Parts: sequence; C-alpha cells; structure tokens
Amino acid sequence: MSVSAQASANVSPVGKLLKHWRGTRRMSQLDLALEAGISARHLSFVETGRSQPSRDMLLSLAEALDIPLRERNSILDAAGYAGFYREQSLDEPAMGQVRKALTLMLEKHEPYPCLVVDGIWNVHMTNQASIHMMAFFLGAEAVGVLAGGGGMNAMDVLFDPDGLRPYVVDWEDAARSLLSRVQREALAEGDAGRAEPLIEKLLSYPGVPKDWRTVNLQTPLAPVLSMTMQKDGVAFNYFSTITTFGTPLDVGLQDLRIECFFPADEATETAAKQLAAVG
Repeated sequence: MSVSAQASANVSPVGKLLKHWRGTRRMSQLDLALEAGISARHLSFVETGRSQPSRDMLLSLAEALDIPLRERNSILDAAGYAGFYREQSLDEPAMGQVRKALTLMLEKHEPYPCLVVDGIWNVHMTNQASIHMMAFFLGAEAVGVLAGGGGMNAMDVLFDPDGLRPYVVDWEDAARSLLSRVQREALAEGDAGRAEPLIEKLLSYPGVPKDWRTVNLQTPLAPVLSMTMQKDGVAFNYFSTITTFGTPLDVGLQDLRIECFFPADEATETAAKQLAAVG
C-alpha cells in the first residue's frame, strides 16, 4: 500500500466529516484553524486521526464551518461524544412560544398564502389563505390533508400531475428552478441523504426531463421564485420569500422555513381577497 493510500485509510470518521465540510465551505486547513483558534498542525492531526479532538474543539470547528446543527451532532457522534443539540417537534410543550410566534406570522400574512415547512419541504403549519388556495385548485380532500398540518410535501404537490402541476403556468420553468433549489440546499447543508427520497420521487414523475438529475451549480438561482397558477379564468401570480430562525439552538427549529407568498400584481391581490371572503 502506498503512503498516500495508507494515510487515506487511516483517516478517522470525524476527520473525514471535517474534511468534507472544509471542502464544502471552500476553506483551507489554515483558514479553518485561524477561524477556530487552533494551530493548522493540530487540525491536520485531527483530520488524519493522529489526534483525538475534544468535544469543545469539535463544536468550535463546527461553528467556524457554519455546519447545520443536525450535522454537528453527527460529527460529535463520530468522535464518540453525545449530541449537543436537541431536536424537538413543534407539538412539544417547550416549543409553545415558537408555535405561537409562527401562528402570529401566518395570521398576519392573510389573505395571502403562507406555509411553515421543514428542510425537505414537508408542510407543518399553514394559514387560512393556503387552505383556501388548495380548496380552489384541488378540492376538499387536499384541504383536509393540509389543514391537518402534515402529510403533504410542498414540492411533491407541485410536481404531481394530480396535484397543482396542471394549473401552474410555465410549469417546466418553475419546476426546474424548484428542483435545483432542493438539490443545492441538500448539498450545501449536508442533507443529501435525507433529501434523496424526495428528489428521486420528483424525478420519477412523468414529463420530468432526465437531465434535471444533474445539478448545475454554475447557474445562479433567481433572487425570488415567481409562479402563476390559473384555473377557470382566475389567475394568481405570486412570488415567494423564505424566512428562517436566526441563531437557533434546536435541530428541528433550524430546519424550519416560513414561505410567504406575495401578490405580484393588483389582479392577484383582488383574487386573493375574494377567495378569502368566499372561504
């Protein structure tokens, strides 16, 4: 076995993870060492398995690399330490204030749709405008799923031929942009394994081009996503923004996003208000 091959074989699990995240964040050993306040030599020893890092050191390195909390726990586990960050669902009592804040945000965004989704776009909370929108396009059965706060995936319902897909104007452009966002976020946040079942499902739908499987990291994403949906002569032209929690200390909380849809024209403003009045 060559020296380089032997060195590669001796790399510790935690060392592999740190090296992976250094590559993802495009940081050299020297850059990371300076950011974390340790020597580059010590970092090299940690990555090759010649030195066992302390729990505090791993947390410092993870902070310097801006690693998602779920993956920080994975790094600690790889080094033989217990996870540092908890993961609580929105239904737990300790998350009561968070749920209250989310409910307030959803209500304040009426009469325009607003969703709370996780990192792989499962819907956890919605406002009434979202429910009215689903009722208009997909009927009562879809409303029951959405109102239940679970069981629906925002990306899946847009790709599914039996979902919103037939009503999305220029669906192919919108869907390609959405899929690219899912793929890029999975790579950037170390969630490729968790996102893979969703990505494979989206790619499996009829009419989805095979070349969408390839992620083009050179093409910049649009600053906002615009989408027009139309049915029975009524059109809703929205653009959406994503809001996340700043400095979260809980894995589940860091995973949440609030997607708010804003009307892109006066006709959509009017249609949304009319839909809310009917609903």
